[in-house]
Amino acid sequence: MPRRIAIVEDDAAIRANYSDALRKHGYEVSAHAARAEAMRAFRTRLPDLAVIDIGLGEEPELRALAPSLPILFLTARDSDFDAVSGLRLGADDYLTKDVSLPHLLARISALFRRVDALREPKTAEEVLERGALKLDAKRFTASWKDKPVELTLTEFWMVHTLAKFPGHVKDREGLMREANLVVDEGTITSHVKRIRRKFAAVDPSFGQIDTVYGMGYRWKA
Repeated sequence: MPRRIAIVEDDAAIRANYSDALRKHGYEVSAHAARAEAMRAFRTRLPDLAVIDIGLGEEPELRALAPSLPILFLTARDSDFDAVSGLRLGADDYLTKDVSLPHLLARISALFRRVDALREPKTAEEVLERGALKLDAKRFTASWKDKPVELTLTEFWMVHTLAKFPGHVKDREGLMREANLVVDEGTITSHVKRIRRKFAAVDPSFGQIDTVYGMGYRWKA
């Protein structure tokens, strides 16, 4: 059964180009010109991945509906502001709209590989527990002190990578490699800040992720 990709983009030409390219690659595509229209469709049937124009508004409603849905944001320009904004809104990846179609397809394939890797049955530690933290790699759920923490795919995989070996420092390059991330090195910090905020929302005293300046990050032992 082909994977279903939703495109939410108000530019008709871009929407048509992306839709045609994805269909030629064997994907099923649902294309939407506005966020409200897309949300109505998502409540009937969720896609396997969403490609969304960052200019069409924030997505808390979508994340509430499908916290584990892979999201790739499109931005009109390549700047630190756009990158950080996209990550704060919950993107698993982001691209500028002038990206080549082969590059877009490659990034989508990479996101699907991460989804598959995360959902494959693990031979060991299908459920990872580190003190108050519990990560279920089969059900893709996270909790802290028995309270659910809604993480995106990227965030879940980063926390899993850090918590797997408490006390070990993971530099940015190693974190990207072991967590199978497709973001660039400079956006890791934004992801970590977002992860900390999510855990702090359920426990204001949360402080398990240490920044080791000049080296990377570690989960406190």
